[in-house]
Amino acid sequence: MTTLRVHGLTVERGAGPVIRDVGFALEPGRITALVGPNGAGKTSLLEAVSGVVAPAAGSVHVGAVNVTRHSRVARARLGLAHIEQGRAVFPGLTVMENLRLTARTPDRLDAVLELFPELDKRRDSPAALLSGGEQQMVVLARAFAARPAFLLIDEMSLGLAPVVFTRLLPVVTRFAAEGAAILLVEQFTHLALGVAQEALVVSSGRVTYAGDAQTLLDSPATLHTAYLGS
Repeated sequence: MTTLRVHGLTVERGAGPVIRDVGFALEPGRITALVGPNGAGKTSLLEAVSGVVAPAAGSVHVGAVNVTRHSRVARARLGLAHIEQGRAVFPGLTVMENLRLTARTPDRLDAVLELFPELDKRRDSPAALLSGGEQQMVVLARAFAARPAFLLIDEMSLGLAPVVFTRLLPVVTRFAAEGAAILLVEQFTHLALGVAQEALVVSSGRVTYAGDAQTLLDSPATLHTAYLGS
């Protein structure tokens, strides 16, 4: 099965690098939690992997294909999807119209609505009239409908109450159960680590921990040290 591999990735913004020499791999069927202090460079890292920004150094491979200089669209064709911060719905379209943009088959659309019964009840409502939590469901449902091989999720909980975020986490685990490799950036560190198998901690642009997610849950001291970049 195909693996996404990042080698020595460096991203520069303004005066200098915000990500320095980062490497990791995303394996099918597994969730990696990417956590760290605000301003550590997590969003920049995801943007370099998905093609939103070009790295200053390093490489990104999807299987045997070097996609470092590929456009975001070309990477998407290879199965790489990126849910960016915020809720990027098409506000003038209904819920169903939003979902049909990515659903590959009618059966897939049915599976999405089964997973999100809240959206099934609002299928004819314009996305602009949905709550923040419902809009985030639409974003996740579109990704689920497209069945990407690799899914990068940046701050899914942004602006949401913890109870709403907790409702969405099982969807992420469902993606992984279907074989997707997931990189989850999240401010609710312990919730993210709780659904992940692997963990990356980024502090001041560098990886300060790479390993088992449960180890960080079981050792607050290890997590604290990684956040400090020590």
